[in-house]
Amino acid sequence: MSATSTADALLAGPRGRRMLLDYVMDAEQIRRPEPHDDSFRSMIFLASYHLDPERDSRVTYSRVAYESGAGEPPEEPLCAVVTADDVAHRLSQVPLPEVTEVALRSALAAATDSARYWQDPDGEDVLAATEPVRRELRRVAEHIARSLHTQWWTTALAETDQWSIVSRGDDSPDTFEPAAAELLSDWYERNLEWESRAADRPTDPTANWTGHWWSYPSVRCSTRTLFDGTPAELWFVEDSSGWNRITVRKVGTPAGARIYEIDGAPAWAELCRRFPLEVTAEKRHDWYRTTRRSGRWVIPNWQLVAEDYAGVHLTVAGYLAAAGTAIGVDDETASVIAGWAPDATCWLADPDRIGDESRTWVLHDSREHPVWVEETQP
Repeated sequence: MSATSTADALLAGPRGRRMLLDYVMDAEQIRRPEPHDDSFRSMIFLASYHLDPERDSRVTYSRVAYESGAGEPPEEPLCAVVTADDVAHRLSQVPLPEVTEVALRSALAAATDSARYWQDPDGEDVLAATEPVRRELRRVAEHIARSLHTQWWTTALAETDQWSIVSRGDDSPDTFEPAAAELLSDWYERNLEWESRAADRPTDPTANWTGHWWSYPSVRCSTRTLFDGTPAELWFVEDSSGWNRITVRKVGTPAGARIYEIDGAPAWAELCRRFPLEVTAEKRHDWYRTTRRSGRWVIPNWQLVAEDYAGVHLTVAGYLAAAGTAIGVDDETASVIAGWAPDATCWLADPDRIGDESRTWVLHDSREHPVWVEETQP
């Protein structure tokens, strides 16, 4: 993929635009680490506050302004009105430093964590999608796309370097996991049950209902290691639960395995056309809120996909361009990539092997940039 194509991908979807916004905020903070009222981050907060559908919530107000723990937010916050044009103008003035792997990882992690497919996009996602801000974000997208550090974002599955999470928090590592065929059978039956139970819900997509909003198969997933040796999935988790201790094991790619590469919306749409499973009743309300599309919804029937492919890999560029968008499948149906992680490979067939030796990583988040450090064995 060319640098221009990568830049276009970063601007195409909500997670890509959010990543660009986070990158600029971090870039300015590195240049001016001391707090200041006229920071780009402050402007983002003020502008997004007025665009956020939950702007009357004290939680929304405190998310950025009080993230340092400096007191409690006021009962009725008074926020100056900052427009998208104001933000775009300020964005055009922020110098862009040399791209580093740490900066990219930080922005990608933040954009992934802020994904939410069961409610309206938050104020920052809305802001990043406005025409003035999106126009100025192209400069950032092109700057990042020219970096050699983004080349792996468009590459296929890294077959020799895959790690799968086997426990989070203080849970003991899994020592046994059912075969992929059994997991897929359970996944299929659950989805049929969910869709059947949801049949009596209102057909009005604005009704106050929620359900199982994700579209990934409930099977073993893995990611490659990053520049510092940490598995990517330690960093890139949608709506993370704040785990600070994670154990992983190495996964062996099945010999000669056919892997389906999802490098953007067209690849996902093709998968849905070939192996459709209707989920309209279950997903209708959640996916309307996140995409504003009303209509029929489908996802890939992973049990059928497994007949042709051993695994499905979502590239980072594909994730940033397409996750959380309404992907047209045909004239009547659409789908959403929801609940995935960038660079995730979901294994629809059993791996050749799962490493006997586990590695445990512990998050140290007291530094300027959080780091995962491998826990030494006693």
